[in-house]
Amino acid sequence: MEATETETQTTQTVNPHHTVLDISKSCARIRPKLSGQVRHLEAAMSLKKGDEATGDLDEEALLEKLTPDEIAQLEIDLDDLDPKNAALPAGLRQKDQTKKVPTGAFRRDSLLQFLEKEALETEENEDLVPFTREKRGTPYIPKVQAAKLVPRDVAPRMAEPGAELPAVEMGSDVTLEPELEEALANASEAEICDLAAILGMHTLMSNKQYYEALSSNAIVNKEGLNSVVHPDECKVFPEEPPNPTDVEQSLKRIRDNDQTLTQVNLNNIADISMSTMIEVAEALKSNGHVEKFSLVGTCCNDSVGLVLADMLKVNGVLKSLNIESNCLTALGVLAIVEALKKNDRLTELKLDNQRQQLGNRVEMDMAAMVEGNKSLLRFGYQFSSPGPRSRVANAITRNNDLVRKKRLENVKNA
Repeated sequence: MEATETETQTTQTVNPHHTVLDISKSCARIRPKLSGQVRHLEAAMSLKKGDEATGDLDEEALLEKLTPDEIAQLEIDLDDLDPKNAALPAGLRQKDQTKKVPTGAFRRDSLLQFLEKEALETEENEDLVPFTREKRGTPYIPKVQAAKLVPRDVAPRMAEPGAELPAVEMGSDVTLEPELEEALANASEAEICDLAAILGMHTLMSNKQYYEALSSNAIVNKEGLNSVVHPDECKVFPEEPPNPTDVEQSLKRIRDNDQTLTQVNLNNIADISMSTMIEVAEALKSNGHVEKFSLVGTCCNDSVGLVLADMLKVNGVLKSLNIESNCLTALGVLAIVEALKKNDRLTELKLDNQRQQLGNRVEMDMAAMVEGNKSLLRFGYQFSSPGPRSRVANAITRNNDLVRKKRLENVKNA
């Protein structure tokens, strides 16, 4: 009976013409969505019953049986909205369901005044324990500070609640010799700053003042303890002068086997060509006076390295070869190191800082070749693996020990 009376009252207060129009519009709007839901429902029922034949559902009959409130709720349920999507504006996350007529334009000041008035008129919850300014518990006193500052007759009273620490004069018992007191009284702030640096009080000054005071015997601090850190002046260093070696003249002297030419330095010559470096290496094969050859930073490649390896096999005079900071690969480096098997004159070989890393396998081969040489005393290469590094170090130590024993035998025989 209550439901019948409610429906009768609703029908009397609502215009039937408008209600029919609203229902027809709502039905036309939700019919496509309802068709999709019906298809999903039919598919689910067919799967559940083992693909048995199911009768078609009449959408029009379903819509005719719905009341206006049920149609409105169905339209809300079928609306494709995502209330949890924070990337969407608030107006697109859910449907506007406000049915009230707006009372007027939005006024921010009136809203703030209403909220402030509402907050002031709202009674606050009473505290379970009222707030008081009473201090409770025992005050914490560090043990070191208590031992230094609190006398023995006062210490038992400090444990009582509300007790305060008595004032004790600091530094009254510190006495110095008359000479020291006079020196400190007449010392300037710069001298005190140097003294603090010597005593290790680095927090009272800048790092520059601290290290200058430690490294100098004189008073170097002129600004005192409360100084401002100033930037250091930029030190300009002159560029390294270019290599003055005349490549053509050196090549001619090597070919002529000049007796006065014992060292050839072609380091960091930018305009030297690969063909020229190959000619110099070929000329060293028949030279009998050059003992030191350096070719650092010239971008020589494996073609030069292979010629240098052939030169080491036949040259019996060269003692030092430096080809660091170049573009050699594993092919050129292994060829040079392998040539040490047929060379018993070379004592120094530097191969470090090439363009690419050689790898563990190449380093193991290098270590095996160095172990077979008895004349090499210095080997310049930074190994990346500890195994080859240890083997080469042991081989170099062995060769140096052999030279030392040979020198001692010569001294005894002499």
